[in-house]
Amino acid sequence: MSVTLAAPVVDVQELSRRFGDFTAVDRLSFAVPRNEVFGLIGPNGAGKTTTIKMLTTLLAATSGRAMVAGYEISAQPAEVRRRIGYVPQLISADAAVTGYENLWVVAGLYGIPRTERQLRIREALEHVGLQAFADELVRNYSGGMIRRLEIASALLHRPEVLFLDEPTVGLDPVAREAVWEQILELQRTYGTAILLTTHYMEEADRLCARIGVLHRGRLVAVGSPAELKARLGRPGVTLQDVFMHFAGEEVELTGSYRETGRTRRVAARLE
Repeated sequence: MSVTLAAPVVDVQELSRRFGDFTAVDRLSFAVPRNEVFGLIGPNGAGKTTTIKMLTTLLAATSGRAMVAGYEISAQPAEVRRRIGYVPQLISADAAVTGYENLWVVAGLYGIPRTERQLRIREALEHVGLQAFADELVRNYSGGMIRRLEIASALLHRPEVLFLDEPTVGLDPVAREAVWEQILELQRTYGTAILLTTHYMEEADRLCARIGVLHRGRLVAVGSPAELKARLGRPGVTLQDVFMHFAGEEVELTGSYRETGRTRRVAARLE
């Protein structure tokens, strides 16, 4: 059965990014409605993180356009940033201060009035199950707790869209499951549109209403997990089979030294 889309909160049209002669993202078009978790999958170098960076206004597009929460990413970047949350691959929390203090600083950056900050912070910590650890130094947090704290940080200003770039990279299965539950609870409670990238097919299958498969910077397939599996036309198909069908020949070729090192550094910091 096809998914019926509501009005999009992310609307991407022919978006491209080139670095010299290399095209990292090539005429990408897709839409994400409110209250949906949309995933981007593909091998290293397929353009997932570049796409996220453009949509969060951290990287300028070479051509094309995208509307996020009603604002154009190139013409109105400040308005876009006010309405989104972003959890990058690399850890952004300050390990030298407490969870509460991390959120206090972020609340100030988002311009949340001081009279509202305490309540917003307490609500965010409670939502991700960290209220009992608010006054603990982040250096004592587990990897899963750090990821949940970063999600709480991204929620403080109540964004319309939450971008998660490989949110569970380096986490053990128990911590990964806890983060999955937090993401699903967020979507159920607030109806926030969530756009995530992941290398974990089980994660994409579990969390995403729809998935886009990137291959050499192009979107080669979009659909619900069930629709994508059905396209292969045989019983017992998994999302891993879908991934291999559309992009499998590049899995061993696109993981550069730099990308591999970055993944390992993230994993080490989350242990």
